[in-house]
Amino acid sequence: MSGKTAVIGGGAAGLMAASLLAQNGACVTVYEKNEYVGRKLGITGKGRCNLTNDCTLDEFLKNIPTNPRFLYSAFNAFPPSEVMNFFESRGVRLKVERGNRVFPESDRAADIVNALRHIPGCNFIHEKVRGISEKDGVVSGIMTESGFHEYDNVVVCTGGKSYPRTGSDGDGYAFASRLGLEVVMPEPSLVPLETKEKWCAELQGLSLKNVSLRMTDTLTQKTVYEDFGEMMFTHFGVTGPMILSASAHIKTKEPERYRIKLDLKPALDEKTLDRRLLADFAQFCNRDLINSLSMLLPQKLIPVAVRLSNIPPHKKINSLTKEERAALVYVIKNLELTVLRTRPVDEAIVTRGGVSVKELDPKTMECKRIQGLYFCGEVIDVDAYTGGFNLQIAFCTAACAANAILRK
Repeated sequence: MSGKTAVIGGGAAGLMAASLLAQNGACVTVYEKNEYVGRKLGITGKGRCNLTNDCTLDEFLKNIPTNPRFLYSAFNAFPPSEVMNFFESRGVRLKVERGNRVFPESDRAADIVNALRHIPGCNFIHEKVRGISEKDGVVSGIMTESGFHEYDNVVVCTGGKSYPRTGSDGDGYAFASRLGLEVVMPEPSLVPLETKEKWCAELQGLSLKNVSLRMTDTLTQKTVYEDFGEMMFTHFGVTGPMILSASAHIKTKEPERYRIKLDLKPALDEKTLDRRLLADFAQFCNRDLINSLSMLLPQKLIPVAVRLSNIPPHKKINSLTKEERAALVYVIKNLELTVLRTRPVDEAIVTRGGVSVKELDPKTMECKRIQGLYFCGEVIDVDAYTGGFNLQIAFCTAACAANAILRK
């Protein structure tokens, strides 16, 4: 028998671990300090819950900027197809959207939470865990507000420090540190970026689609991230899927090292874009420049693009020089942003950092130094880009731990 198991944290990883354990007859108790389980899961994907990505192993690893090889075994143990089967077997119909992102057909994250929280044979206790006890390298139980509780296995699924209002306040890091385990300093990841350029505030709320992004580290002069997709301007800078993924590569102690260049027309090279301008301008030859770009750029963006091109906004189209057209083309193809800082961790989708992967067996998520102690999900020093990859990490690491406990 695998004995009694305590799962600390009723989020994605904790609920999956408990589900897999309970459905195979294990004695499992979930400790969740919130009144309800799955609070963070219920708000992911803007309330739609992008629960995984229907991708191959190679594609998965390419979307993990931190310690991707550590997840090789976990992905194979519980790949996206198994995650999808798990939820569909519980009556949740799924759909695959652009970029292989998987959502419930209903577009309701609550359906995913409900499929996980109704676990026959699983006990739920809504109480804060204070610490984990071990003796001679073997876990012995947990300490809660009501005292000591003996367990043969403890699975830590406390999440990171993102969305602290949902209960992710770094408890798991403290548990690990007190047990002498190495913890990599947590930092915000998948987080909006503040920029030096004040004109971003003028564009607040403007979303751009089908644009490309390149982020450069000015210290090394190397491109650290490239992407194609969507983003949005805010009063402080930029956000959206591409920006969030780019933020995973920013060293938060030196954010000013990074420059972002946006190509607003990636399908057109500079010569083709110039010909496009000439064709558009032929229809507006007597108009001011500021009133002649509506076929090419969003209305909100036009004044900013013209200003950055250093062309008088009310200059007539028929008097534009070749050099001025070239300046405008350059801005459209190289809209530059200077990163000032990442937004606070409570605005991040996930946390980078956590329990060092060197402390864990990648096939079981068990602590190498303390038998019967497991860490799963965001509390580990692994993180991914947007697109369902972070929840896939939560589910497959939870499956590794559950399977290891069941094999005991």
